[in-house]
Amino acid sequence: MTRPLIAGPYQSGTDGEPAAMEANLRRLEEAAWPIFRAGHVPMIGEWVALPVLRSAGATVHDELAADVLYPTAQRLLQHCDAVLRLPGESRGADQDVAIAQRLGLPVYHDVAEIPPAVAAGR
Repeated sequence: MTRPLIAGPYQSGTDGEPAAMEANLRRLEEAAWPIFRAGHVPMIGEWVALPVLRSAGATVHDELAADVLYPTAQRLLQHCDAVLRLPGESRGADQDVAIAQRLGLPVYHDVAEIPPAVAAGR
């Protein structure tokens, strides 16, 4: 079983429009089910970062976001085994890939590249 971080555009290309950011998050989440079905635990940085921001009384448009969004993904990568880099321009996703490469983690570019998990004892 691996714990892949799903990385791709969230804020990029949205001009800060909430509906566009939500659409980007949905695109990231589309990879979650196939990853889970293959026996892995998918993770998306925004699943953690957005509640952290809300609990601080902030949004992605506040100054605090810079101290939460990218650092959250960086911290998550310490607990992940791979990165799935989805298409689209994204400075944050590119940073995730660079960190994964420094850590020696595999970087996939299509969910179909992620091998199925091998059950323990098999």
